[in-house]
Amino acid sequence: MQENKDFDENPEIFAFRSSTVREERRMSDFDLWDMLLFGARRPKIKTPPVVVPFRKERRHLTPMMEKYEKLAKIGEGSYGVVFKCRNRENGQIIAVKKYVETEDDPLIKKIALREIRMLKQLKHPNLVNLIEVFRRKRKLHLVFEYCEHTVLDILEKHPKGFGLNILKNIFFCEISLLNKYLFSMQCIHRDVKPENILITKDGVVKLCDFGFARTLSPGENYTDYVATRWYRAPELLVGETQYGPAVDVWAIGCVTAELMRGEALWPGKSDVDQLYLIRKTLGKCFFK
Repeated sequence: MQENKDFDENPEIFAFRSSTVREERRMSDFDLWDMLLFGARRPKIKTPPVVVPFRKERRHLTPMMEKYEKLAKIGEGSYGVVFKCRNRENGQIIAVKKYVETEDDPLIKKIALREIRMLKQLKHPNLVNLIEVFRRKRKLHLVFEYCEHTVLDILEKHPKGFGLNILKNIFFCEISLLNKYLFSMQCIHRDVKPENILITKDGVVKLCDFGFARTLSPGENYTDYVATRWYRAPELLVGETQYGPAVDVWAIGCVTAELMRGEALWPGKSDVDQLYLIRKTLGKCFFK
């Protein structure tokens, strides 16, 4: 059998364990990381432990390089690359997201932890389904259901845009219902953009990439530098750190306008230019 160098020969496979919100608030990031991935907290050992290789305890598990056949690279971002793969056991086509840095990188650990935790807690037909997680050479791989298209693909094929009636039927209704669900769960996505909105072969709209998502807490300050510039709400552009679901609503509106026009509504070259374009369109009264 030809070696598949994209996946490990003996990867570590993680079982998801449900934990309550109360439990998670008491845990440190490291405890929560272990709980989500290993199913239990790492024991606090005061004396030097005997080191036992983790992989030797799991050699009975099916190696990922045998379970998944890589077909093509279908996406790439700042933190990861996505492959289209086939499950050799049942023929299912899936998508595998591989983080480019190891889990020792604190930023990667934070982003991966958020995405795994969010997708464990949130269940909705318009959210992409996380199937399992495995690790190769300390790089996390997330296995998702496969969706044939992204909104970005649709935009490239229809440079003149769509009519409003089509958008209302196939896009706006579903994404609005999803946003309502996220609001009810006190969650904001913070990175809604065309490449993060998937469409299945049956026309079902699904939101993906929850690496920047987080739950809302009254009075808490959040990171202001989130979301891609063209879809970033004005409050984020001016450095506001106390914001809410409105930033997702703004981004959805920008994507909808882009689908109608066939091009970005405000393609700013910098944050200042982005604010200028918004003000030019909406007027001074919008910023009062």
